[in-house]
Amino acid sequence: MTNSGSVAAVDLGATSGRVIIGHVDRDGVRTDHVARFPNGPVALHEHGRDTLHWDVVELYREVVAGLRRARAEHTDLASIGIDSWAVDYGLLREGRLLGLPAHYRDARHEHGVDTVHARVTADELYRRNGLQHLPFNTVFQLAADPDAVLADRALLVPDLLGYWLTGVEAAERTNASTTGLLDATTRGWDSTLVAATGLPADLLPALRDPGDRLGTLLPSLGGGVPVTLVGSHDTASAVVAVPATEADFAYISSGTWSLVGVELETPVLTDAARAANCTNEGGVDGRVRFLKNVSGLWLLSESVRTWEQDGSAVDLEALLASAAEVTAPVPVFDVADESFTAPGDMPARIAAWCSLHGLSAPATRAEFVRSILESLAAAYASTLRTIVEVTGKDVRAVHVVGGGSQNRLLCQLTADRTGLPVLAGPVEATALGNVLVQARSLGLAGLGGASLEALRDVVARTVEPIRYSPAPGSDARPHRTTVRSHA
Repeated sequence: MTNSGSVAAVDLGATSGRVIIGHVDRDGVRTDHVARFPNGPVALHEHGRDTLHWDVVELYREVVAGLRRARAEHTDLASIGIDSWAVDYGLLREGRLLGLPAHYRDARHEHGVDTVHARVTADELYRRNGLQHLPFNTVFQLAADPDAVLADRALLVPDLLGYWLTGVEAAERTNASTTGLLDATTRGWDSTLVAATGLPADLLPALRDPGDRLGTLLPSLGGGVPVTLVGSHDTASAVVAVPATEADFAYISSGTWSLVGVELETPVLTDAARAANCTNEGGVDGRVRFLKNVSGLWLLSESVRTWEQDGSAVDLEALLASAAEVTAPVPVFDVADESFTAPGDMPARIAAWCSLHGLSAPATRAEFVRSILESLAAAYASTLRTIVEVTGKDVRAVHVVGGGSQNRLLCQLTADRTGLPVLAGPVEATALGNVLVQARSLGLAGLGGASLEALRDVVARTVEPIRYSPAPGSDARPHRTTVRSHA
């Protein structure tokens, strides 16, 4: 058993990336930012149209620079773990990247839906993979990708970076569960679903689990330090760090997207789950993250970006404070409407949606912000009611983790609309979950073989969430009804 040592969490989000050092001991877990860098779409013209991509080569450069700094500052660095957003991948041929990975907001993916559904019906697809229908799921992306036929390997983003760091190809299972190509029950690749993309089964690498050692840094990168697989889907890592002390909780991993869900032991593949468009994604230790993807703070960040295009800076804290003072009714709009998916003028699209649905659009920036946050909270409450109805799971508290846990107005509105206490924090849940899975794998601080609940206890000892109670009169709590079959 090792009692001390630092680990590096490479945490890549849709707008930024970080290299974070984590140190775990008997008193809790501490983190320190070593590097932070921007991430965002790159627009290119190819195949006769404009496309969106990820500059994964630049991300790799930033990751390597961050890791070099981490090693220089922490000579006891014992491991590296990588997590990122889901579904997007790089294509390789004989080990070489064929092009920049497509961005999940690129519209071409929609063409893959019909291709896949012509071979596997939507009903059968859900019975097999248990995934919420999203047109950018990897299964649809691959079916629409004109370069896929040239490749002999597809690696999801964190797996691609792991390959460049170690030379070892693998598919970490929690992120693989978001592709639509994994059997929800056996948690292995589903050859029928892979065939539905029109691509060979050996395009996908062997599956590995969180806690497994992927390999060691290549000599050209300094060698010596192992790369440990973590919950490489960032939400899988975030859920590890939910500081829940009881089982009856729901979580909202709040960032660019909002992932609203509960943790289960087995997938729910019923007609009711499919009709509700809920998803069964893999969690650490074989848990199931039963959830729905709900639009998140993307709506707010795109609005701010639009307002700043005239060259003026927007003080977000002041804007949120103004939104909290809004007393006039604001429209509650459907945050899942496809018109809000692509980058662009978000306030104009919100106003257009309101006009189309006979509602008065917000008149000021503060009202737009209030409208966005009210709409998100309403979507969270509706989603949670659906999840409780479909799973039969009792929920007594909602844990909000990630960047959105800092948004006090959103947390309070969520408590009011769900009728449940909201416990906000930690902000860096994804990095903490990443660190803790590495620490357990290494046996740091006596965590070798620790349960997921024991890892959460470490977080609970470290971070005290901020509690938001429902306003008096709130009576929206999603009550448990009949327990449904999970098959």
